[in-house]
Amino acid sequence: MDAVIPGLAGFPGATGVTRLRVYDWPTVDGLAGGSPHLHTASAEGYVVLGGRGAVQTLSRDGYASHELAEGDLVWFTPGTVHRLVNQRDLEILVVMQNAGLPEAGDAVLTFPPEILADPEAYARAAALPPWSAGEEAVAAAARARRDLAIEGYLSLVDRVRAEGPDALRPLYDAAARLVAGRTAEWAARWRDGAAAQAAATRAHLAALGTGDGSHLRDAVVRRRAALSPWRYGMCGRLQVWG
Repeated sequence: MDAVIPGLAGFPGATGVTRLRVYDWPTVDGLAGGSPHLHTASAEGYVVLGGRGAVQTLSRDGYASHELAEGDLVWFTPGTVHRLVNQRDLEILVVMQNAGLPEAGDAVLTFPPEILADPEAYARAAALPPWSAGEEAVAAAARARRDLAIEGYLSLVDRVRAEGPDALRPLYDAAARLVAGRTAEWAARWRDGAAAQAAATRAHLAALGTGDGSHLRDAVVRRRAALSPWRYGMCGRLQVWG
């Protein structure tokens, strides 16, 4: 039987939670919102805390728009291209599988194909200046990044509507190439997070099956520090628990 891992430090299920206020910056199609992107290895969920909006998605089901209002819950699997649209003060609690992986690069923006094909061009387009450059510079860069992702996304929507979900394959191929060099680091994060928690649960169940509840003596309560200052993310201003 695997050793029981007492007091695992990660949030339950090795998830990450973030408070998000979706950008209200308008785009060329007249909507306001965030940067369309996908995750290659992590599922994501939204709990709507307030306001109204929508999440547009591209997946094996083609294009869809899902309305969002306070109390709504929606989630999606890796590979789902998603774009948050802010209709009125949209605020969301984001629940992210594999905490730490998105921050380590498990997010690929829907830039135009020529940028997706060039890792150096992609890195330049995706990067934001340091906070020391000033909030105005960071905000301008975040907005320019969003607008470039919207450019590629709107073209992609047209292709999916015309050709069906197979039109997503070039994006998926480009995304896989862009993240290929990061997967060793991701695997280490996964082993220390999601895999460790799953192993602990398996060990607990095996022990309980024999009437052994000794791991319960390791019960512990954990608390994170207050929310961070608001930052500029892909989809909006965000706060994380640090």
